[in-house]
Amino acid sequence: MSLITSFESSGNFLFRNRSWLPLLLFIPAIPVICFASPLAWPAWLVTGVSVLAIALSITGFLIRSWTIGTTPKGTSGRNTKTQVAESLNTSGIYSMVRHPLYLGNYFMWIGIVVFCFNPWFVLLASLAFWLYYERIMVAEESYLERKFGQQFHHWASSVPAFLPAFRRFQPSPVRFSIRSVLRREYSGFLATVSCFTFIDLLRASCENGNLIVSRPAAIVFLAALVLTVTLRSLKHHTGILNEEGRS
Repeated sequence: MSLITSFESSGNFLFRNRSWLPLLLFIPAIPVICFASPLAWPAWLVTGVSVLAIALSITGFLIRSWTIGTTPKGTSGRNTKTQVAESLNTSGIYSMVRHPLYLGNYFMWIGIVVFCFNPWFVLLASLAFWLYYERIMVAEESYLERKFGQQFHHWASSVPAFLPAFRRFQPSPVRFSIRSVLRREYSGFLATVSCFTFIDLLRASCENGNLIVSRPAAIVFLAALVLTVTLRSLKHHTGILNEEGRS
């Protein structure tokens, strides 16, 4: 099996399981959280790192929201289980970067990792993220290359894979849809809030020797849970969040 075929095969496997496989990162994160306590850090630094971590994850969520809110049905970037694309996205955020959803994922995840207060773990997580998503990107682009040929080559030759080229931005003809974001992003939002809550809970428990749940963390988590349950119910039991031309 050639290297590119191997990458594509493993990329398709990782693509199908990308909703839960990154959670394995929490296995090495547990000792990092427990033994890299910021208790000895100055209060201003702890606050600054915490704000930075949350800001990074919010940035990732906004990138994903922009992408999803301006992407029509049946185009690249909308697939969930298998590679699907009836047309190629080349405008809007896709005019600056070929994989904006994965760029958003990186910011969301790296914010969570920064909240562990260990710079070496940030580097390790970044490397793991790249090795993981590089194969998924290879699989996706191999599919798009076979389907769209020269159109894909023209787009890929001028648009970076992961680091946005802001000067190349071209507005999307598709208006932003908040309903698309609400319909598709509630699970990712809850997962992110849950990760921050888990880290906060585990760190406090390791530092104090017993289970401690901070009130702000509990309030934020419960609010995210209620929002998620509400949006999921609206999605599956009503047509409020449906919109023509959106998946």
